[in-house]
Amino acid sequence: MVSLTLNSADWTTCAVFFIHLTLFYGRRTWRQINVLQEYQFQTLSQAMTVKLSDISALDSPKCKIKDPAKVEHLLNQLACGGVNRLQIVADFDFTITKRQLENGERVLSSFGLLEQCPSLPEVYRQKANELKEKYFPIEINPHMDVSEKIEAMVEWWSRSSELLKGFPLSQNEIESIAEHYKDATRDGAKDLFDQLHKSNVPILIFSAGLGDSVRAMLKYFNMLLPNVKLVSNFLKYKDGLLDGYDTHNMIHVFNKNESALKGSKEYDLLHDRNNIIVMGDSLGDSSMGNGCVSGSEAHILKIGFLNEHVSSTASVMSEQHAKNIV
Repeated sequence: MVSLTLNSADWTTCAVFFIHLTLFYGRRTWRQINVLQEYQFQTLSQAMTVKLSDISALDSPKCKIKDPAKVEHLLNQLACGGVNRLQIVADFDFTITKRQLENGERVLSSFGLLEQCPSLPEVYRQKANELKEKYFPIEINPHMDVSEKIEAMVEWWSRSSELLKGFPLSQNEIESIAEHYKDATRDGAKDLFDQLHKSNVPILIFSAGLGDSVRAMLKYFNMLLPNVKLVSNFLKYKDGLLDGYDTHNMIHVFNKNESALKGSKEYDLLHDRNNIIVMGDSLGDSSMGNGCVSGSEAHILKIGFLNEHVSSTASVMSEQHAKNIV
């Protein structure tokens, strides 16, 4: 497994990898193209190789690569595997979405979007914010033991679920607020999803946020495509009122991995694709490819967006993946 750490708000840094892999097949002649109007490749022989020096975004000081040679090797392995062996596993909040809109307005998280619904009383918002102030610093603390974090995340999830009981809430309210953020995707994300769809490459979105909000936002992004599978926490209703979350499968930031899909048709499909590109913005997201593939034929590229505690988090990622690339 190989990891990249990107301190960048520009999705095209990641997108170049995917367009590389979805538009072309390894061992074929590559024709001259423009990728996202920036990356141009000339016709190459069957013995072509992908070089980091050909990709200007990877030379940016905002992109941190510990071992460029290993990354180049992995990119060539992924390219040679072609689209039939490729799958994408991604976080949603602040990975697919950006931090702020062009006008400077901060983009809401999927739970933040829920809290804006007018049907929810102010007391809910106050208590939900108290929980966030207590648990979010634990989630992003790069020095805390993961086992302690998991215990705190389960407690946060359970207490949040209890808060969401007994209130009326229409899904239309969520969709109405989601529409306001229809331009909140990172640059190039829509083009990327369209290319992956055309190439029949599955995209698995793992979100520890609220799936109802994620689904609504993907709808307004025009990115809720047939090849997109969403695994997240969804609201539950009883007698027309909220009844917390569906407890069938609790998803928090440290248990997001493909083993949650075992027994489903999606798992069978994804399990046969052993080239994976993983994207996320937290330490827990680095495990999203776990439980999916194994063996010498498995190739996993991990891309991290650093939004919080950039310097210290990058350092911890390097320590956690000492034999890989961060």
